Formats: sequence, structure tokens, C-alpha cells
Amino acid sequence: MFADFRAKVVAWFHDSETIFMARLTMLVGALLQVVTMIDPNMLAPILPPHWFPVFLIAHGVLIEYLRRRRATDLGN
Repeated sequence: MFADFRAKVVAWFHDSETIFMARLTMLVGALLQVVTMIDPNMLAPILPPHWFPVFLIAHGVLIEYLRRRRATDLGN
């Protein structure tokens, strides 16, 4: 059963971590948008303002790593 679920998930993301991260980012962004519309102060305990730039840089590095891991034109 788990193997079938995993196969469906992998097929939905076309066996690409970059597509997975893009869709996960969109989902999290949509959820955070809804949460901040309800109460903007709900995010303060989760991600303090001084950590936001660190999060953005780490997220960008992760996305670039996942992209380069699969890229055939980069000589990997």
C-alpha cells in the first residue's frame, strides 16, 4: 500500500525534487497567506523577523542544490 502511494507521489512530481519543492513552497505560501489574513501575529512565534532572511537564503540554497543534482548539462 505504501509503495503504491509513493509511486503515485513520485509520478505526480515527475520524479523531480525541484518540482516537489516548488509545489511545497506554493502550498506553504498559500497556507501562510491565509494564516496572516486571519491573524498576522500567529507567525511571530514560528519565525521571528530576524530569522526570515536566513530562511530565504537556506531555501534558495536547497532549491539550487536540488536543481543541480538532476541537471545533466552541468557536468554532474
